[in-house]
Amino acid sequence: MGLQRRRSRGYNAWRMSQYSSLPTPVRQPESTLETVQARYAEGAQQQVPELCCPVDYDASLLEVLPEEIIDRDYGCGDPSRFVREGDVVVDLGSGAGKICFMASQIVGPNGRVIGVDTTDEMLALARGHQQSVGDRIGWHNVDFRRGHIQDLRLDHDALEAWICEHPVHDVHGLTALDLQRKALRETAPMIGDESADVVLSNCVLNLVDPQDKPRMFAEIHRVLNRGGRAAISDIVSDEDVPEEMQRDPELWSGCISGAMREDRFLQAFADAGLYGVEIASYQSEPWAVVNGIEFRSMTVLAHKGKEGPCDDHREAVIYKGPWKEVVDDDGHTLTRGVRSAVCRKTFEIYTSAPYADQFIPVPPLLPVAAEDATPFNCRTNTPRSAAVTKQGVTQAEVAPGTSACCEPAPGGETSCC
Repeated sequence: MGLQRRRSRGYNAWRMSQYSSLPTPVRQPESTLETVQARYAEGAQQQVPELCCPVDYDASLLEVLPEEIIDRDYGCGDPSRFVREGDVVVDLGSGAGKICFMASQIVGPNGRVIGVDTTDEMLALARGHQQSVGDRIGWHNVDFRRGHIQDLRLDHDALEAWICEHPVHDVHGLTALDLQRKALRETAPMIGDESADVVLSNCVLNLVDPQDKPRMFAEIHRVLNRGGRAAISDIVSDEDVPEEMQRDPELWSGCISGAMREDRFLQAFADAGLYGVEIASYQSEPWAVVNGIEFRSMTVLAHKGKEGPCDDHREAVIYKGPWKEVVDDDGHTLTRGVRSAVCRKTFEIYTSAPYADQFIPVPPLLPVAAEDATPFNCRTNTPRSAAVTKQGVTQAEVAPGTSACCEPAPGGETSCC
């Protein structure tokens, strides 16, 4: 598989002033928001190398893309490698559409890709190549929508169309606008609830106002299907970014001062209700160092599916190790080698990605029907007796040597001596 590496100069050559170390998040001033818009509008017109950092992409997925799309890509990772055939994909901050067009080829004609961006110039660039790129791919399954990634309900194109027909001239018009905005969110959301199999983003979340970031992560959770996943590449910092740096429009628009601290970035996914949060890739050398703070690319995977009741189907799991014990996002403590009692919901989570390789599932010998399941207290962290998983079954005696005792082969088949 061929790989293409996109390089940039980074920020190490920039002349930086000294900043005090204040970790308090601050709301972006209007000048910062305007700088972000202006900088990415410029990035749609000409290549701005300092807006990206080195990334390896599958070159075979780039062959259908015009050089203009490749040159106007400003990312720090490749979340497209976590897309699967048939997926419905939402790409947050889709820019010129590079990741969307790559994902289109992976999901195939039965999948769908939705790119969301707020910069008019970037959307115009992506939409301008949409037909020709789709023709080269062989199908047309990409759609670009205008809106903020922290508010995926509001379709800005639909809102602007309404404003053109109902210009706002006074307070009454402003009230009507507010009502229409609310109606669009509720009756015609840009991205519907539980409509995506995977949410991607490539170096965009750091541009969102700190006060809006919890809402943004909540939106990721909202639009994902149960069992869906998020694959987010972004710039993170090893220390809190001080207030003075957060107020610097140039640093903010350059994906520097809006970066979240590494551990807080991971925690934000869990706080939004996602589970199985893991670092899929981590840039060893910093992309930039500003006032002693290291900034680097990190890709995070997270899953949706913790919602719902806890019902007891007499199931258990055995944590394989290598740790003596581990604690999951819901406070379950799993001890190595112990048959841990779990509810049906947790059993299904542990037997799926990303946990499946770490657990041995122990289903009951006699399945428990849904109507016979009782409420399960997931806070107990109790072992499940083997007698419980065999409850209601009378087993025949089996003498040693009458059945194979060989270790299963990697394919699941038993091969004996």
